[in-house]
Amino acid sequence: MAVFDTSVKLTFLGGAGTVTGSKTLVEINGKRILIDCGLFQGIKDLRLLNWTDFPIPPGTIDAIVLTHAHLDHCGYIPLLVKKGFKGPIHCTHPTLDLTEIILKDSAKIQEEDAERANKNHYSRHEHAEPLYTVKDVLNCLPLFVGHNLNEWVIINEYFKFEFLNSGHILGGAFVNAKAVDKTIVFSGDIGRLNPMLLYPPKHIKEADYLILESTYGDRLHQSENVKKELKEIIHRTIKRGGILMIPSFAVERTQEILYLIYQLREEEQLPKCKVFLDSPMGINATNTYKRYPDWQKISNYELDQMFNEVYFINDMEQSKLLVADKQPKIVLAGSGMIEGGRILHYLNSHIDNPEDTLLMVGYQGEGTRGRAILNGSTEIKFFGEYRKVNCEVQHIDSLSAHADYSEMIEWLKGFRNKPKKVILNHGEAHQTDAFRVKIEHELKLEVFIPKMMESIILK
Repeated sequence: MAVFDTSVKLTFLGGAGTVTGSKTLVEINGKRILIDCGLFQGIKDLRLLNWTDFPIPPGTIDAIVLTHAHLDHCGYIPLLVKKGFKGPIHCTHPTLDLTEIILKDSAKIQEEDAERANKNHYSRHEHAEPLYTVKDVLNCLPLFVGHNLNEWVIINEYFKFEFLNSGHILGGAFVNAKAVDKTIVFSGDIGRLNPMLLYPPKHIKEADYLILESTYGDRLHQSENVKKELKEIIHRTIKRGGILMIPSFAVERTQEILYLIYQLREEEQLPKCKVFLDSPMGINATNTYKRYPDWQKISNYELDQMFNEVYFINDMEQSKLLVADKQPKIVLAGSGMIEGGRILHYLNSHIDNPEDTLLMVGYQGEGTRGRAILNGSTEIKFFGEYRKVNCEVQHIDSLSAHADYSEMIEWLKGFRNKPKKVILNHGEAHQTDAFRVKIEHELKLEVFIPKMMESIILK
């Protein structure tokens, strides 16, 4: 008689030693479930991993469970499907809607970048190709299955799970899984304990094992008055006749900035200027927020009013005219880490103007243009050329959708039965190790930090 094996094997195919490419493979008695399927971003060595063969045959994976719609958690899905994955992709209903928007935008940008590189001959390859196309995205969409929070989903006889609100972005969720006789919680990304628009992260009472992100494992968010700081930056920029350029993540950060601007307008503290959202993905994501008011703690009235006096720019020709226009204004445009999208066209026209301001409003990954600028680089390269950074550069860090280490420690204290082991991923090496020390010191929990492609057996 065969002996039933109750062990669970976890292999970290991404998101280990880095904040991108999140992929955790769960293996139980020959069954395979992938938690998140993210794209590697940032430094070249990481980006090149997207082009390598997948570590296992994608067709052998039974299902994907998706924590939320950010590209570093969902962006590899079209490639995995192209390479043979045919199983269901489980996520919350808002995540399903947002992932479609984000993947289509990602594919469109890749197609445009490849076309521009070929046209202007600045690719190192004879012919630049996108990682995947819009057609590839359309091919993967039928595999998505939407679920409600607190709904138990049975993958197979060994693995079932429920989604619990993580407070990170609209639709973001923890995965609370029952794997044979073990309770395993995958945090995905954990939100602030008091998010601006969303409900706070769900407190979980027990788990045998916890796979926990560590993006801000070595940092505390500043406790400044965000609205006041934003007001001062807006006033200073508009007063000198400048343009405030905000490279903004289309999901959550864009909506939070627009909510703050709405509050300033209602309080009559906003100078006379127009506000533009020049991001098709940001516009589509904003419309998705309107469809899910129950996920948000602000009133339906506020949700309606905050977008009323914002000019939505969908058309590329309108965008070109807006880029050329030097009138004082506020412009939100993707991408949040300045890795692509329409923000590059604004920088192309305005980065050398000291009257203008570039405002960063979120985490800037290693190797991104945003991180380089925050670290003091005086030149950045885009469209095949280096450009001097002469505009004013500002950063509001506390708008991050990620909990800092003190908030994550506070969340961990909510466990009634402490996990046997906390496994830290989704963080750069120094962040993860600093967080390990804090958890071990303050909570006396055993902590493990996996390396890329490393496996661990849970018994």
